[in-house]
Amino acid sequence: MRVLLTGGSGQLGQALQALRPAGVDLIAPTRRELDLADTESCRRAIRQHCPHWVINAGAYTAVDRAESEPSLVHAVNSEAPAAFVDALALTGGRLLQLSTDFVFSGCQGSPYAPDHETNPLGVYGASKASAERQVLRWGGSVVLRTSWVYGPVGHNFVQTMLRLLVEREQVSVVSDQVSCPTSTQGLAQVCWSVLMKDAEGIDLPSVLHWSDAGVASWYDFATAIAELAVEEGVLRASAPVIPIATTAYPTSARRPSFSLLESAPTAELLDVERQHWRAALRAVLQAHRLRLRSTGYL
Repeated sequence: MRVLLTGGSGQLGQALQALRPAGVDLIAPTRRELDLADTESCRRAIRQHCPHWVINAGAYTAVDRAESEPSLVHAVNSEAPAAFVDALALTGGRLLQLSTDFVFSGCQGSPYAPDHETNPLGVYGASKASAERQVLRWGGSVVLRTSWVYGPVGHNFVQTMLRLLVEREQVSVVSDQVSCPTSTQGLAQVCWSVLMKDAEGIDLPSVLHWSDAGVASWYDFATAIAELAVEEGVLRASAPVIPIATTAYPTSARRPSFSLLESAPTAELLDVERQHWRAALRAVLQAHRLRLRSTGYL
């Protein structure tokens, strides 16, 4: 199976490469080789490699900055996947499009099912919802929505918190935005499971949801990072974490207040066990500690 991976240098892209199954010919172009802001570059990559699958893990994910760069955001997040499916329709490949809980408004108050209507609040969410609409008009796509992605490498909430918990006397984190953190390790395994199930002839829904098990606010997540980082020896001590309301921490982009994804059906379909987010977080912090030790920082 030949797979073209976008965003290979990102946190999910690195996890996907580390967990590549046997028998997969994985092609991970650099940004210079494949520019997601250039639709012709996207089409050319498909013509050049003729992949059986594209895993589109590359995206513009700076949610607040996106509000001031809507054209670039839509080029990368919406127009690029549309270009992929146009080219794949000719070569016969399929697309796994990574999407986000930010396609929902967060006003529902209960977990979102895959068939729930999207209603994004900001430019980033709107660009990902637009991508979904464009790729799903063609039957060769699978959209995989996820939430609050983090891992031991890259720019993410865990890495930011580990820095702030040392630099500041206290850290304020919003407590009224709720979803579930998702480790890149588990998410990468699910991505590969989608492709493997397709190879086995299993019919896949056009939209799937995946997050780790449980539920958390950003404050819950930050508190757990502080506690587990000390337990795992990543930090010697931690600043206290203080809960605040969203209104006390204004941002350029609005965020959904409740965007938990209904993921149990995906776990059953793919025969993948969902790990509780605290257990997944501990594993990521352990990996982070090992990486720090190998580079002499611990």
